[in-house]
Amino acid sequence: MRFFDNHAHLDDEKFDIDRKEVIENIQNEDTGFISAGYNLESSKKAIELSKKYSFIYATCGISPNDIPQTEDELWKNLKKIEELAKENKKVLAIGEIGLDYYWEKDKEMKKIQKKAFIEQINIANKLELPIVIHTRDAVMDTLEILKKNDVKNKGIFHCCPLNRELVKEGLKLGFYISCAGPVTFKNSKNADEIIKMIPNDKILIETDSPYLSPEPLRGKRNNPINVKYIAKKIAEVKGKTVEEIGKITYENAKKAYKIT
Repeated sequence: MRFFDNHAHLDDEKFDIDRKEVIENIQNEDTGFISAGYNLESSKKAIELSKKYSFIYATCGISPNDIPQTEDELWKNLKKIEELAKENKKVLAIGEIGLDYYWEKDKEMKKIQKKAFIEQINIANKLELPIVIHTRDAVMDTLEILKKNDVKNKGIFHCCPLNRELVKEGLKLGFYISCAGPVTFKNSKNADEIIKMIPNDKILIETDSPYLSPEPLRGKRNNPINVKYIAKKIAEVKGKTVEEIGKITYENAKKAYKIT
């Protein structure tokens, strides 16, 4: 396999018009990917895709931006997430999960985000799966939860914010760091520094499709084929070929997600 996009959302409605064609193009490019769930419905759709195509895998979870209206509904959804992950062998991780304070200013809702995050760590530990972490404007709380709640199979900081402290501490905790489109952006002033901080055996690549298209495709719908642009950026910074980065990140993904 040439490249492996460890986090995309082909289950997103933005692919409803031409999903089959997009997936065929991805297959022709010899690129595998994980379709990541972010709520109950998208997790189900990700699993459906993984069953149809051998080169597609899935994760399932409730993201901090998709917390249900009531706590009762949240716990019911989390129970269903656990059942989905337990029943489907191509579910490789619990995620995306975590904290996001960018929009959320209400203290009580932040508490619920934390509860959902911790409970999904517990689910991952029970099922012996890694976790996929989403964190935005919540670095210290995210790290505090990870330090207090041992994650047995560790996991991945997906679309990792270009934050030195987060990367440093995340690596200390044994997590993989996944680079996405923002590392290619011209206004990402510390992207090179962050890439250099990540050891070759802990770096992953992703598109977060259909969002965050890398340069030179900013503003367009993203898809896993574009993961090569993230590989190209990393290759330039680390003084390697794109092919070498493709191989390194694929091998890392296999270890991180226990892909056989």
